[in-house]
This record gives sequence, C-alpha cells and structure tokens, in this order.
Amino acid sequence: MARVKLDAVDRKILSCLQAEGRVSNVNLAERVGITAPPCLRRVRALEEEGYIHGYHADLNQEALGFGLTVFAMVGLHSQAESDLRAFEKQVEDWPMVRECYMLNGEIDFMLKIVAHDLQEFQKFLTSELTPAGNVASVKTSLTIRNSKHMPGVPLPEVP
Repeated sequence: MARVKLDAVDRKILSCLQAEGRVSNVNLAERVGITAPPCLRRVRALEEEGYIHGYHADLNQEALGFGLTVFAMVGLHSQAESDLRAFEKQVEDWPMVRECYMLNGEIDFMLKIVAHDLQEFQKFLTSELTPAGNVASVKTSLTIRNSKHMPGVPLPEVP
C-alpha cells in the first residue's frame, strides 16, 4: 500500500533517481543528505509501494536507426470494455508501438510508433494496424522534430 504522503527526503530520492537511474546508493544518499543504509531502505520501500516502476536506459532511437516517429490516432467501431481491452492486448504484440493511450473524445487511442523509415511504417500501418479487429479509422501524423523529451513527472523542487 502506498504511503499517504511522501516526505522531503523521499521526494529528493525520487527526483534524483528520475534524473539519473544509475546513481549509486552511496552517491544518492549523499545527494539527499542521509547515510547509505537508510537511503537503500527508503528506495526499496518506494519500489515496493509502487512509486518506482523500474529503471530504464534512455536510448537514442536515431543512433539505433529508428529515424521515424509517428503518432496514430485510432478510432474503434465499438467502445465496449471488452473491445477496448482486446485492442490494448493486441497493441502489446506490436514492438513498433512504444506508447498507447486511451483517450476521451472522438479518438479512442493514441499510439506512439517508431520505425526505421517510412516504408517500414507503411507496411505496419497497412498490414497490421489498419486491418486489426475493431479498428474503424486511423489518422497518422509524422513528427518533424522533437524539441523536448522529458520522461517522468514534474517533481517539485525540494530545498
């Protein structure tokens, strides 16, 4: 069960880990102003309580050959909960789809898709996404550039 309220040290720990997930426990403890053993206990408690989902490397998609990012707005024929869950389950099997959000309004889902190039994306669009069960419409927007990439949440500054 998650704590009702995080204290200042917890928020500092979360902020440091969000900025640099590979920081050593000793360095983290120094940054937040406590010793290493209680720092490690706090990190483990934050993990167990669900404040920290995991640790990931932020990969350079262009350096890895994924030069295209596309946002796809997907409309479904049916918005019954079982149909929404079936679509979400199908999305899990598509590695090119990196993020999936169910939306409120005219569009049911927004997908963030990465591909090596336009040809690879078009193949995915025409052979997998558009013909998928219950898909009524797909509108896509190709990105031109990304001027801000900041994963996580805006944690308030802690003195």
